[in-house]
Amino acid sequence: MDHFKTIIGQSPALDALIRSAKIAAATDVTILLNGETGTGKEVLANAIQQASPRANKPFITLNCAALPESLIESELFGHRKGSFTGATGNTGGLFRAADGGTLFLDEINSLPISIQAKLLRFIESGECLAVGDTQPYRVDVRIIAASNVDLNLQIADGTFRRDLYFRLNVVPLHLPSLAQRVSDIEILVKHFMKLFEREHGITTPQFSNNTLKALKAYNWPGNIRELRNLCERLCILLAGKIIEPENLPLEFNVQKPNAGQPKFTLPATGLDLDELEASLIQQALDLTKGNRSKSARLLGLTRDTLLYRMQKHGFMAH
Repeated sequence: MDHFKTIIGQSPALDALIRSAKIAAATDVTILLNGETGTGKEVLANAIQQASPRANKPFITLNCAALPESLIESELFGHRKGSFTGATGNTGGLFRAADGGTLFLDEINSLPISIQAKLLRFIESGECLAVGDTQPYRVDVRIIAASNVDLNLQIADGTFRRDLYFRLNVVPLHLPSLAQRVSDIEILVKHFMKLFEREHGITTPQFSNNTLKALKAYNWPGNIRELRNLCERLCILLAGKIIEPENLPLEFNVQKPNAGQPKFTLPATGLDLDELEASLIQQALDLTKGNRSKSARLLGLTRDTLLYRMQKHGFMAH
């Protein structure tokens, strides 16, 4: 079974990456994934785990940027009861949870320097120390780390340990940006459209040749994640239709038929922006049957921004 089929594409850059990943997966070596945000680092890490001898063991993920420094040590290594305010019992931490399997540390570049020392200790000795404990414990955990920035720059400014970098960087794998995989864009579009057709139970739209050319000419700062979100938005809003370049968002710099003319016309009597915003939010919620994450994508907002605006307009009370 090819566990790397979850990584969609046939471009030379992607093929080279997968060949190296398959070789590394068969070993227990520590891996460092590098690549821009949205290039699929977690998908690749999961594929490596599934293709490894640890496939039937836990695959635990932590985004190192998602927790404050005061909590991340306890989250990783566990803590003893009474070791800090609110520690009402003993917890094992993610290293214990991943014992026998793989721990994927995403955005390792955000890991506080104080925690980097404890991670280095584990990689060197296999030992972890829970917060508030004096006796270390041992676990068998493979580390796959990922960064969306050049760690050498952080080493230079003193925010990342050089010795930890060398321990993590045993097998470096670089994920190409979507702009470096232009030949994969059409394949990815077809894949996402089939996915959303099943998920939403609707007839997916078709992309005209000019639209595909526009997609291939775009620089994709959000990479595959941005393409996926765009496909879902178009799938829902233009189900069963032919998507032309003018249906794409403005950032694609496509010459619209009415270039120079406003996209939306302000009524001579004016309008209420708050009322308009509330109406658009309601329409997005109706289209997605109340799914807030999907509604946020349709509106081009982050989920947190949508929740804030829903609260502002009184939706949260409904």
